[in-house]
Amino acid sequence: MRNLIVFVLFFAFIQGCATSYQNDGLTGGYSETQLDDNVFKVSFRGNAFTDAGKASDFTLLRSAEITLEQGSRYFVIIDANSYTTSSAHSTPTTSSTMASVSSVGGTSYGSATTTTYGGDSYIITKPNTSNTIIIFKEKPGQGFSYNAESVYKALAKKYGIESVGN
Repeated sequence: MRNLIVFVLFFAFIQGCATSYQNDGLTGGYSETQLDDNVFKVSFRGNAFTDAGKASDFTLLRSAEITLEQGSRYFVIIDANSYTTSSAHSTPTTSSTMASVSSVGGTSYGSATTTTYGGDSYIITKPNTSNTIIIFKEKPGQGFSYNAESVYKALAKKYGIESVGN
């Protein structure tokens, strides 16, 4: 029970360590690859403290940002992927034994108690998302398209991200 309480407190403390909106690095982040003049694959890799919804939003935010950086106004998602990677972690097991012995006459009496800690297993999941987008200067005539400026403003506000002149 004590281990569970410590784990819950640690998890609550570390929640602030979710991957932030940043270039891909050690703790995750976004990346993109230009596939053609107006086609990009945009990805976001989260860490174990990033929820899947936030990873998806950050991929959409970066898609809008790239559209605006390229001097365009709209984008269409032509392919989207979302998955998680999972790994297991087990804490080490340690045991300690306390013993006592007492003698009465020629007879000795003893008792011992062994306590074991650890050996807990945790599953760690990390979200990954990607969008393949086509960007447009004018609103495409058919199908659904995103207004990059609207998406950028809404998601930047939602996550408290400073606007970089957009």
